[in-house]
Parts: sequence; structure tokens; C-alpha cells
Amino acid sequence: MIIRTRAFPRAALIGNPSDGYHGKTIAFVFSNYHAEVQLYESPELDLLPSLRDHSTFDSIEHLCNDVSTYGYYGGIRLLKAAIRKFHDYCVEHGIALSGQNFTMRYRTTIPNRLGLAGSSAIITAAMRALCRFYHLEIPLPELANLVLSVERDELGIPAGLQDRVAQAYNHPVYMDFDRAYMAEHHCGKYQEIDLPQNMNLYIAYRTDLSEGSEILHSRLREDYEAGVPSVLAAMEEWASLTDQVMDTIRSRDFSLLPGLLNRNFDLRCEVCGKSVSPQNRKMVELARSAGASAKFTGSGGAIIGTYRDQEMLKRLTQTLKVNQISVLLPRIVTDPNIAYL
Repeated sequence: MIIRTRAFPRAALIGNPSDGYHGKTIAFVFSNYHAEVQLYESPELDLLPSLRDHSTFDSIEHLCNDVSTYGYYGGIRLLKAAIRKFHDYCVEHGIALSGQNFTMRYRTTIPNRLGLAGSSAIITAAMRALCRFYHLEIPLPELANLVLSVERDELGIPAGLQDRVAQAYNHPVYMDFDRAYMAEHHCGKYQEIDLPQNMNLYIAYRTDLSEGSEILHSRLREDYEAGVPSVLAAMEEWASLTDQVMDTIRSRDFSLLPGLLNRNFDLRCEVCGKSVSPQNRKMVELARSAGASAKFTGSGGAIIGTYRDQEMLKRLTQTLKVNQISVLLPRIVTDPNIAYL
């Protein structure tokens, strides 16, 4: 029997990047792209490489383009780290695993290194496959923590819980990472919410802006831990913006939503200006020039925002297309079972 599991890219609607700093966020996953893991029993434990793991190139230019797209590390390291942390979790919880070995392979259609949580999607899909193979259920908050530990503790990648929570729940989630609550419960306060279609959300990205999110988080973490006043104040404001967006969702009055999303990005530029490249800033400015709101979905390379009507969407799409920027309407995931094939 072949086990097939999926996980999806994440879009942060509001509040990012405060999730790693006891802030508040709203995020969701969307099924326009996906990461898939296949797992089946085999005599030996075998991890099969995917496209981004190859090391044979047609030319120097081919190698350079590959590095620009995928970075220096492929996906096999994600699978190795996921398997190790899964094993550690089972040992810590006194869960005895059978002696079965398996072969695992992955593939992904998620645009790489664009702030869409493509790496954690691969890890989440791998964890789901391992759980199904060993007949194990991990509570969703613990699953998010486990996936985060793969990247942060095992691979040394600075990250927060937001992406992993949205990918674990497969549903839009309001997240409150209150310090005292997390110290007691080892997770944030998570509330599944519905995002009405008439919010008119779009996502846009350009593949020539790929950059790992660790660059932003490393700098921001240093300032946060040093108690830089502007950074601490920004975390409080991002949390406030999240609560204000929640108010618009409850009331179904989205007149204030564009301004709130725009402020999320503008605040990032105020406190993380050096980490916002001119190309990323231009992408936001182009979207806003068409009348749409715009902010990062993650740490750059992709944006999310709202448009007023079909006329504005057409103008937005045309404006961005001229600049080699793709626009999509996200198919927001609300069904947990979509992760299993």
C-alpha cells in the first residue's frame, strides 16, 4: 500500500512576522499548489531524491539558476530531519514503533523560497505520512510544534509557529501567541475561522526574488531579544492589527481591511527596512498603484492583498504581468481530509 499525503502553502493574512515574538496572526493554506509525500513499506529505509536534489547540470549557468531557485540545499535534508524528530517524539512519549522500514519520496509544486512555507509543507506532509504508516495520531497543536522543531532545532532555521499551525489545521486560523499561555500550554491559542469569499483576496509572486526567510528572522530576533523599543512596539501593533482584522471578519464589513493590510507591510518597512529589498518593495507598490492593498505573505517574494471588484482585479493582473509577476486567487483550504489521498 502506498501512503500519499499532502500539505499546502501558507498565506499570512495579517500579523506576520509577530508569530515568533508572542504576537497574533491570521493565516490560511491554499490548494493552488501542494507538497506531496509518498511512503510505502520496503526492506530498507530509503529516501528518494526529487528535482531539487539533483547534482548534475548542463552548464555553469544551469547550476547558478538552480541555486537561485532552490538554494544550496535540497529537500532530502527536510525528510531526514522530519524522520529523526518523529522518532524523538515517539521516544519521549513512550510510543513503541514497529520494526517496519519504508521508502519515502516527495515532490512539490509550491514556488520555492518565496515566503509561502514550502519547506514546512514538505515536513508536514512527511509527518502525516509517518503517522499514517505507524498508526499514530498527534494532536494538531503538537504536530505544529513538532514540525517547527524540525526546522528550528534540527536544521537551525529561525522560524515561528504560524506556518506550521495553518498547515497542521488545514483551515484558516486566528493565532494568539500570548507568552504566559504558551509557557503553560506549550502552544498558542488557536481558533479556526471562516474567511468569506467577498473579502476578495489575491496572491501574487515573482520567482526571481527567492530568498530564505531565515535572513529576516535572524535580524529581527537579535533586535527583539535586545529589547529595541521600535521592534517591541511593532510587535504590539501587529497584534492590534490582527484583532482589528478579526473585527472586520466578524462584522463582514471589509471597508477597513485594505488599510490594515497596507499598514502591516508599512510597519515591516519601518522596523525591518534593510531586509525589504527594492524589488520586493516595488512589487507592493505596483499592486497598490492598481488600487489593491498589498503586504507580504511571508518574508518576501510573494504578496497578499485585497481588490475591490473585477475591474480592479483585471487592472492589477495586467499591471503585475508586465513586470513578470503572477497573480492567483487562492483556493482556501477548509477540509482537513484534503491532506490524505
